[in-house]
Amino acid sequence: MAFAETLRAARTDFFKLKKHRAEPAWALWLLTVLFSLAWGVGFLVLAVLLGRDSFGTLSWTRTVPPFLVVSLVIGGVIHLMYGAIERWAPQGFIDWTNGEPTAGVSAFFAATTIAGVLVGLFLSRALLGGIPGWERVDWSPQRSWISFGTVSVLVSVIWGMWAWAEWSERRLRLQAKEAELKLLQAQTEPHFLFNTLANVRSLIDCDAPAAGELLDAFTDHLRASLSLMRADSVPLAQELDMVSHYLKLMQLRMCERLRFRIEADDAARQVRVPPLLLQPLVENAVQHGLECSVEPGEIVVRARVGGGRLVLSVEDDGVGLDAPRPARRGNGMATQNIRDRLHTRWGDAARLSLEPRQPRGVVATLELPATVT
Repeated sequence: MAFAETLRAARTDFFKLKKHRAEPAWALWLLTVLFSLAWGVGFLVLAVLLGRDSFGTLSWTRTVPPFLVVSLVIGGVIHLMYGAIERWAPQGFIDWTNGEPTAGVSAFFAATTIAGVLVGLFLSRALLGGIPGWERVDWSPQRSWISFGTVSVLVSVIWGMWAWAEWSERRLRLQAKEAELKLLQAQTEPHFLFNTLANVRSLIDCDAPAAGELLDAFTDHLRASLSLMRADSVPLAQELDMVSHYLKLMQLRMCERLRFRIEADDAARQVRVPPLLLQPLVENAVQHGLECSVEPGEIVVRARVGGGRLVLSVEDDGVGLDAPRPARRGNGMATQNIRDRLHTRWGDAARLSLEPRQPRGVVATLELPATVT
C-alpha cells in the first residue's frame, strides 16, 4: 500500500516543474520508465495501424526491443533535463512555467522536450550501433523525421490545451475558495464587532478616553479589513498594517497582558500575498495562546525573504500546543483554511507549520514563493 501511495503522490504534478519535491527519486524515475514505455508502445501500435515499420526490413522481434530502448533513453534524457532546470533555475522562473500557460510557456516546454528527444535519439543511435544485430537500424529516412516533427507539434498543441484547461480549473477552485473564506470572514466579523462595541460601551462610563482610543483602533482595523477583502493579492506591508491594528485593539482590551512586535525588512514588505492570510495566525496566538494564560505574554511577527521565498512567522509565549483541549476549543479551522488556500494557489511550493516554542508557546511559520508583482 505504501508503494502505491508513494507512486500516486509522485504522479501528482509529475508534469510540472517543482523546486522542492517530497517524493523519493526512485518513484519519479519509475514513473519516467513507465511513461516512456507507454509512449514507445503507443508509437509501435501507431506504426502497425499505418502499415509502416519505422525500422525498415527488421523483423518485429528485432524491432520492438530497440524501439523500446530508444523510448527509455529519450525518457531518461528528458527527466535529467527537467531535473536540472528544477535544481538550478530560479524560483521565479519555476513559478512562471506553472502559471498561466501562455504561448511562451508552451514554447518553452515544446522546445525543451523536442531537444530532449533529439539528444535521446543521438544517444540511442550510438548505443544501438554497438549491439550486435541492432546496428542495421535505419535512422536516416526523411519520412521518419517528418513524422517525428508532426507528432511533436501535435503533442505540443495537445499539451497546451490540457495545461490551459487545468490552469482554468485551478483558477476557478481558487476563486471558489477565496469566496468561501471571504464569506467566513464576513460571518465572523459581526461577532468581533459586537464584542468590541460592548467593550467600548463598558468603558464609556468609567474611562471615556480609553473608550475613545479603543473605538479609534477598531475603526482603523475595520477600514484596513474592508480594503484587503476586496483584493486578490496585496503587498505584505498592508497585511502587516492590518495585523498591527488588530494587535493594538487586542492590547487595549487585554491591557498589560499583551505585548507585540512586528519585524519585517523592506524586501519582505513588498512581496504580494493573499489578503487575510496572516491575521488568522495572529488571532490564534491571541485567543488560544495568551488569553488562556494567566501570565502576561508577547506576540512577535517576523517576515523575511531568502532564496526566492517569503518566510512569515508568528510567535507567542502562551499556553502552547499541549494545552488541554477545552482551553483551545475551536482551534484548527483557521490553520486548515490557510493550508487549503496555500495548496490551491501554490501546491506544494507553499506550506504552514506549527511547532512548539521554547520554553513555552507556539511558532507558526508560513513559507511561500516571493512574488513582488
